[in-house]
Amino acid sequence: MSTVKLAFERVAKRIPLDSILPVRAVPDAVRESKKYQRIEASIREIGVIEPLVVHPQKTARGKPKQYLLLDGHLRHDVLKGAGESHVLCLIATDDEEFTYNHKVNQISAIQEHLMIIKAIESGVSEERLAAALSIDIAAIRKKRDLLDGVCPEAVEILKERSARPGAIREIKRVKPMRQIEMAELMVASRNFSTAYAKCLVAASAQDQLLNPDMPKEVEGLRAEDISRMEREMQSLETDFRRIEQKHGRNMLNLVLAVGYMRGLLDNAGVVKYLSRTHADLLAELERIVASTNVGEEAPETEVAP
Repeated sequence: MSTVKLAFERVAKRIPLDSILPVRAVPDAVRESKKYQRIEASIREIGVIEPLVVHPQKTARGKPKQYLLLDGHLRHDVLKGAGESHVLCLIATDDEEFTYNHKVNQISAIQEHLMIIKAIESGVSEERLAAALSIDIAAIRKKRDLLDGVCPEAVEILKERSARPGAIREIKRVKPMRQIEMAELMVASRNFSTAYAKCLVAASAQDQLLNPDMPKEVEGLRAEDISRMEREMQSLETDFRRIEQKHGRNMLNLVLAVGYMRGLLDNAGVVKYLSRTHADLLAELERIVASTNVGEEAPETEVAP
């Protein structure tokens, strides 16, 4: 039976900072950056949330154990500068020096909003959150109120997506049904930018706006340009939805056709008959099935012991 090697030891350990060996220095320019200042403020207010990742080094008998720092150089630098002596670490079983942050999906604006709401509901004050994140309290309140006026269905569509805060604020300018349409179009086009959201708002019919009596205004465009954009975008949306539906039907037909051909080629009698009477057709069917993995389960990956 195959076994999977654990990437980390099961228990995190508190390790002296002097026993941790960074693989690179932190330049002064980085220490002056906004990111560094936020980490510094967060550690000062609530401590280290994410442990450092280290790998034990071979040392001579009788000498203190040392660890190679794989991830957490900024946290390590902040802690040393603050005069801390120990830090909680995850002990890696391999010393690959890749950046662990490359394997982490950054949180979306909606996820950030939900985290702030949860923290506030748990009793953390807005002032402390602002201090921990090293941002103005007005920015915390802006993140807190991000989803006010957005319907739950649109939030559900976008909550795992990297929608920009500005795009979400643009969505608030239209009625719930149009909000859902905009969210679906943003997902389908994989475009979550503020500029695209503004275009979708500009292309919305007047009765779809939250305030229908307020004229739509887009910087640099005249009223007639906005009207033409609205007509063109509505036509584009219709074409896009038609293509999307057609693509779904075509994929279903392809899955069924490939499954049928695969079943034929699994029949020894059929293969024998085709090889004798229609060798060219058999070769083409085999080529199609071999080059198409639609509807086929991915093979199991063998795990190294």
